[in-house]
Amino acid sequence: MTQEKGTISIHTENIFPIIKKFLYSDNEIFLRELVSNAVDATQKVKRLASLGQYNGELGELQVEVAFDENAKTITISDNGLGMTADEIKKYINQIAFSGATEFMEKFKEAKDANEIIGRFGLGFYSAFMVADRVEIQTLSYQEGAEPAHWTCDGSTEFEIGEGTRTTRGTDVILHINAESEEFLSKYKLQEILDKYAKFLPVPIKFGTNTEQEPDGEDADGKPKTKDVEVDNIINDTNPIWTKQPSELKDEDYLNFYKELYPFSEEPLFWIHLNVDYPFNLTGVLYFPKVKNDFEMTKNKIKLFSRQVFITDEVKDIVPEFLMLLHGVIDSPDIPLNVSRSFLQADSNVKKINSYITKKVADKLSDLFKADRAAYEEKWSDIGLFVKYGIISEEKFYDKAKDFVLLTSTEDKKNYTLNEYKDKVADAQTDKDGQLIYIYTNDPAKQDAFIQSANKKGYDVLLMNSPIDNHFISHLEQKLEKTSLKRVDADVADKLIKKDDAPAHILTEEQSGQVKTIFDSAINKPAFKVELESLNPDELPVTVTMDEFMRRMKDMAAMGGGMGFYGNMPDNYKVVVNGNHKLITRILQTEDTAEQSRLAKQAFDLALLSQGLLTGADLTEFVNRSVSMI
Repeated sequence: MTQEKGTISIHTENIFPIIKKFLYSDNEIFLRELVSNAVDATQKVKRLASLGQYNGELGELQVEVAFDENAKTITISDNGLGMTADEIKKYINQIAFSGATEFMEKFKEAKDANEIIGRFGLGFYSAFMVADRVEIQTLSYQEGAEPAHWTCDGSTEFEIGEGTRTTRGTDVILHINAESEEFLSKYKLQEILDKYAKFLPVPIKFGTNTEQEPDGEDADGKPKTKDVEVDNIINDTNPIWTKQPSELKDEDYLNFYKELYPFSEEPLFWIHLNVDYPFNLTGVLYFPKVKNDFEMTKNKIKLFSRQVFITDEVKDIVPEFLMLLHGVIDSPDIPLNVSRSFLQADSNVKKINSYITKKVADKLSDLFKADRAAYEEKWSDIGLFVKYGIISEEKFYDKAKDFVLLTSTEDKKNYTLNEYKDKVADAQTDKDGQLIYIYTNDPAKQDAFIQSANKKGYDVLLMNSPIDNHFISHLEQKLEKTSLKRVDADVADKLIKKDDAPAHILTEEQSGQVKTIFDSAINKPAFKVELESLNPDELPVTVTMDEFMRRMKDMAAMGGGMGFYGNMPDNYKVVVNGNHKLITRILQTEDTAEQSRLAKQAFDLALLSQGLLTGADLTEFVNRSVSMI
């Protein structure tokens, strides 16, 4: 073979600076690209042999990664197809050409040839992110082929000539540049291989390990061992998502979960994905114990393409609410950009998105129907997930409305939406026919309000997850003639408007006098005093915030797009129960100072019940209480 020089065929004067700066988001993926190419070449020769297109000995098919710290090289070797000099010119020098195109055309009649796609081209040139010179030593599988050697220094010029390889396959040798010498480390390379190549379908060798094997017996008849060097194979070539569910036991799924997330609690349950039409998708999705820490659990789904790790940012593939799941998705139909790091939304992605949503909803529905008691035991863990799905995905709501649960603070039981409506409809429908659900987000803090509601025969729901404000608003949109009010949004008599309101016992003049006394005693513009005729057994004074305003402020605090309300000052309603005996006592007291003191004491008690009494006001209240004992 004659030595030949030439220039790489590209459509821009120098593509290498572009590759280094723009096309790849992370320079460590050079190893992923080159190992993936080697795996593809290995799978191709195996496929050709199965089709009768290659009759030679396959041998032990594997890819090897090696490095030489002194020579400053990293070598990726395979015993796959190899290339001729002409193929190098075609597949390597013509950057935009994919070697898979011709290969797929030739073998398109093969039943599953679609599973093999070559990735020559730009992926190969990721090598120049870390190397200032790259060599290829290769020998094609074709009978009579001669070994070829290609080298390039990162410019558009290359040399190609006779190679030294004597066996089928390819060596890609990277001469690492000064800025990238961190990669000349066993630990660094092992870390990258563990990340990207952990489940590749061809064995990946990286150095050796020392193991002990039996070595006869010593003079006393005790067994001896000796150290032996064995290949360090870093990957599992047949992970569980490539198998049929019928082949697997619960133990297999749990062991795989521990392998992916060694420091996590066991998952609640899982879904095995396996579909080949109208798109290809396999994987296993696990339901973790999320509780209220859902932000910390995101980005735990790993995306693979033919067992090559791509990314754990799968928001374009997986609906937002499913980001709470853990596990693996593998699909060759997901379009990837040149670096495979960012996903592009297209019709296949949308189909996959919808399919996963349906599978998750079906799984939860099946669990609920098959064993409701077991489902309810898990509700504290999966409730947040289900509510998140209902809020963010319309198709999920259509199914989830039958298995989302509402929890009563009174009997601690869980109810479906229809069950809860039947439970409270008689007592909690107002005079206009509106059904009112009452809830608490802090049972301990709002206990006095809960007890007042219970006395009137009202049930109070527990709504204390981080997203319940949004969930509540969503329910109001979905449930006919239904609204939700927090139990401390008003006094119990006013939470649900009825026609049987207690009669006033104060005259109009007395009402005005009481309002003046409380306005003067409170003397805070943010607190608006209103006199109401309530049950005499209710508290003398109650401080509330309007349900709408408080909900908007809570959403703003969560970053829910309600910033306008979040910036507004807090305003409260001070409801004075004109029918309470304390109000009568205040009116009967002739000492205006004593009137003010009693009014302030009742107001401070109301603030205390809401956790609003702090600082100097709290100290003053304590001192006043002591003096009144």
